[in-house]
Amino acid sequence: MDNAGTVEPAGFDDALAPLPVEGEGFETDWPIRTGDVAPAGRLRFDGIARYLQDIGSDNLAATTLGLTDPFWIVRRTVIDVHEPVQFPDHIHLRRWCSSMSTRWSNMRVSMSTGKGGSIETEGFWISISAKTGMPTRISDDALDMLARTTDQHRLKWKAWLTEPVPPQSDTDIQFPLRATDIDSFDHVNNAAYWHAVEEFLVQYPDLVAGPHRAVIEYLYPVLGKEQVCIRHRYENGSLTIWFVVDGAVRTVAKIAPIS
Repeated sequence: MDNAGTVEPAGFDDALAPLPVEGEGFETDWPIRTGDVAPAGRLRFDGIARYLQDIGSDNLAATTLGLTDPFWIVRRTVIDVHEPVQFPDHIHLRRWCSSMSTRWSNMRVSMSTGKGGSIETEGFWISISAKTGMPTRISDDALDMLARTTDQHRLKWKAWLTEPVPPQSDTDIQFPLRATDIDSFDHVNNAAYWHAVEEFLVQYPDLVAGPHRAVIEYLYPVLGKEQVCIRHRYENGSLTIWFVVDGAVRTVAKIAPIS
């Protein structure tokens, strides 16, 4: 692994890594859940995020990673919707490592359906120590397993969503947290942030009318009892949303058409 290539930090407009060779990766499928779709039947972003969590959990449970490397947090999720998934349908998911380092990895998930739905995703996942709650080295067995689908072993982190947050204004809205939004770490579950994105898509339906990319970066956790406000900017056909606590940005999301 010493001679493996370095992954240069990508950006919002860069293409995702291609599929691995046939037979590699973890695969599963299930019906589209009625609780994950919009009124017109489109699989919502929060539904996609839950599916990414579920296949990640299933992947851990199906391998030794569930014992050796059980705790991971996601720092960034990229979702490319080429053709929306529509209810009713059955979705096939394939998950594999597209680049890695000793403490984190990019995990690609390809989603497709028999009716033509096509979604490509990538998540920047960090291995976490159960004792310290801090990033920790991935086990040797897990590194060997992840390396089966990539020769990129020097993955670096670089934020994609760096434009400054707008100043406080009368367009700020509160984002009330529900008990069901909080996970076992007392953090807002990463899928819950997409509820706010979906609220804005009601105002800007053209964003999901054609192929589109959505990126969310979780900068710092939001705890269960914190007060969250949302600021946004819709400009040049793209929407950026900032989740702010006590004046500090905790999470940023951006949705824009794929050209």
